[in-house]
Amino acid sequence: KIKQYGAAVVVMAFDEEGQATGRQRKFEICQRSYRILVDKVKFNPNDIIFDPNILTIATGIEEHNSYGVDFIMATKDIKENLPGARVSGGVSNFSFSFRGMEAVREAMHSVFLYHAIKNGMDMGIVNAGCLPVYDDIEPKLLEMCENLLWNKDPDGTEKLLAYAQSMGKDAKKAVVSDEWRNKNVEERLEFSLIKGIDKFVVEDTEEARQNQELYPRPLNVIEGPLMKGMSVVGDLFGAGKMFLPQVIKSARVMKKAVGHLIPFMEKEKEERMKRTGNVESGYSGVIVLATVKGDVHDIGKNIVGVVLACNNFKVIDLGVMTPCEKILQTAMEENADIIGLSGLITPSLDEMIYVAKEMERTGFKVPLLIGGATTSKTHTAVKIAPQYKSPTVHVLDASKSVVCSQLLDEENREDYMEEVTEDYAEIRTDHYNSLKDRKYLSIEKAREKKLNIDWSAYPPAPEPSVIGVKRFENYDLSRLVPYIDWKPFFDVWQLRGKYPNRGYPKIFKDKTVGPEAKRVYNDAQNLLKTIITTNKLQAHGVVAFFPANSVGDDIEVYNENGEVIEVLRGLRQQAEKEALDKSPYLCLSDFVAPKSSGKKDYIGMFAVTAGHGVDKMCKVYEEKYDDYGIIMVKALADRLAEAFAEELHERVRKEIWGYSREELLEANDLHKIKYQGIRPAPGYPSQPDHTEKDIMWRLLKADKVGITLTESLAMFPAASVSGLYFAHPKSEYFATGKLQKDQIVDYSARKSVDVSVTEKWLSSALAYDS
Repeated sequence: KIKQYGAAVVVMAFDEEGQATGRQRKFEICQRSYRILVDKVKFNPNDIIFDPNILTIATGIEEHNSYGVDFIMATKDIKENLPGARVSGGVSNFSFSFRGMEAVREAMHSVFLYHAIKNGMDMGIVNAGCLPVYDDIEPKLLEMCENLLWNKDPDGTEKLLAYAQSMGKDAKKAVVSDEWRNKNVEERLEFSLIKGIDKFVVEDTEEARQNQELYPRPLNVIEGPLMKGMSVVGDLFGAGKMFLPQVIKSARVMKKAVGHLIPFMEKEKEERMKRTGNVESGYSGVIVLATVKGDVHDIGKNIVGVVLACNNFKVIDLGVMTPCEKILQTAMEENADIIGLSGLITPSLDEMIYVAKEMERTGFKVPLLIGGATTSKTHTAVKIAPQYKSPTVHVLDASKSVVCSQLLDEENREDYMEEVTEDYAEIRTDHYNSLKDRKYLSIEKAREKKLNIDWSAYPPAPEPSVIGVKRFENYDLSRLVPYIDWKPFFDVWQLRGKYPNRGYPKIFKDKTVGPEAKRVYNDAQNLLKTIITTNKLQAHGVVAFFPANSVGDDIEVYNENGEVIEVLRGLRQQAEKEALDKSPYLCLSDFVAPKSSGKKDYIGMFAVTAGHGVDKMCKVYEEKYDDYGIIMVKALADRLAEAFAEELHERVRKEIWGYSREELLEANDLHKIKYQGIRPAPGYPSQPDHTEKDIMWRLLKADKVGITLTESLAMFPAASVSGLYFAHPKSEYFATGKLQKDQIVDYSARKSVDVSVTEKWLSSALAYDS
């Protein structure tokens, strides 16, 4: 068709192995394409335009630094060896890491094109009206751009960043002065910590260590200028004048400084141990943190650890899926002052109760901190605190983790704990009083008041194009970016604007957090670009569709022969509604055609992840003491996984199941659930029982795409999402709420498990209205 209509083609340097980044692969792919087009297809070589991929430099990742040189040299190779072919490229990619700094980007584009054109580049996508003349670029800026392009200066990125940050909107301001480098070493260290500058911190720390008169021991450097700087950071954070991303950057500087001092401290410790037999710690306290057994989520815990370390606590992070025995054993070995437990999924709440009981049984006296997405002050007061006589405190987020200082302050600790104890006792009283006031229908009555759909008048959704399982491996991440909901991303960083500017993108207009939100967002965009262009993270997913009918509160799942292969068990609302509320008592089975109706209906399910590669990326950041990078990677992986779920659900509605082919919604409408159908997940309010995931995994075979379940049925990798697909227009999300014993007994019988097992799984999720 292209030959018939006389069109030209743009051929990008991709093959079966992915995108070409280096000079040799760029040319090899283009040469191979050229031979196919010219020799086999008999295509006019003058109508071939190669795009050998202009990629982003100055991202902070070393292997990206040669991307500019590689493109220019590959262009030269193409022009010399593939006669007739043209070369093009998207020039804005080159400077993407300096997004928002337009004057710098324009200079980079001009320098890039100056050399690329000399080597044969014919055309490109660029805003020609914003290209400065090469000779008119300010000499210092020109030199830095040249050094970056040709990868001549290992510090080129940081130099250009410092220059860019010094420029005003008219790009005429001078470079930021390095006057602070002329101050004494204490002031330089404090400045580095507050500003998050890690470039000079090792040499400044060593200079301080060498001053034996002021700092006879390496520990004195930490206790002196380093902690003084972090104290300022803590004060600014507490006053709301500094934000979490900035604090984490400061922590990166602190870690580098401490990392430099550790070998000297270890040597000193060995010598002192030989002399005295003991070593004082020098910390405000020792804290053991852990995500409990069966749970894999740790972003919040990581942030808490950073903030605590900034307040001179020694933090021992045991990671994820940590059994109770390891937590308590480590706490004893390290002589911990506080234990902190974290978890996201509801079974983690039961595990926390177990840990609290074990701490009481084995005679622990140290305070216990409880945190994580499903935890709450109410649950801590009602379920956990009564199991452990020593202080048990719920911590809402990282900004509240300074409670540790109060718990270890001998003068004020007693008053503080008395206040907490009274507060939690009041919460328990209110909770149990509210239970007395609630009224419930029997399960039989609730079923009588179920959602009634006239199935004879409603044709069920069309047959999906796929019956059985369909896998998606190495899903194109660029497809997911438009579906990202950024509000939870800012919540991770505790950047919450004031009403009405709370949501994204309005948060940028917030006078308090707006500038920092914009900075973090820009960092995220840069990293996201790197992740996509280098395939650092991989997204895999699986969907499955089966014929199905409801039978009472359950959903029978059939194979193509109509045989029952699995049964999904449902839970129904029982809490009595207000007199004026005539809404039905819902169960997920209500949204599927009953078997008795004779209508053939379907149910879908899915599991997706964007978490493959997260650990590898985090390991690189960990080696650089870069908590900011670690948290950013995990936050973006979570956003991509949620976006994958959103994008795939849209494809299901419009293509794969096709019950809503005419849908036309913006991303914001998708986040507000303005489409037909729902995708509820086990463990959430519509079906609080996580054990239903076992059935889903048997049907989905999600382990084939690397999504597995822990013993507590958390998904691994952590950046994963799963759920069921319901198509009926009346399907909606709801909270099951508190259940009565009659339904739990009935539900246990339907699942063929002991009542106590069901109660174990449901007790935490239903301790209060989820």
